[in-house]
Amino acid sequence: MDSEYAENLKANKCKTASDNTTILEMDPGSRKTFDLSYYSLLLKRRGLFQSDAALTTDSTSLAFINQLLTSPPQFFFDEFAKAMEKMGRVNVKTGSEGQIRKQCALVNN
Repeated sequence: MDSEYAENLKANKCKTASDNTTILEMDPGSRKTFDLSYYSLLLKRRGLFQSDAALTTDSTSLAFINQLLTSPPQFFFDEFAKAMEKMGRVNVKTGSEGQIRKQCALVNN
């Protein structure tokens, strides 16, 4: 993670390691816009999660991110639509097999 970004998070957002109430934007400055900003931030090492950073350490994923960022915006929208369709084919757990969490970081009681 970018050291300046990490220091800013520590100083202004995540003041203690046990804080599980602070809400952070995954895409600061663009959270209300459906765009490629998230991927631009990843290349600046400003992803919040380890899984975000992993996208830039894998050569295939990194090449795809660069392709997204250098292609016309419609390419991103088309690829996103394909990904959503693919995710829709995943077998979702239902009934007692699954759980919709009230807070994503915590298991429901």
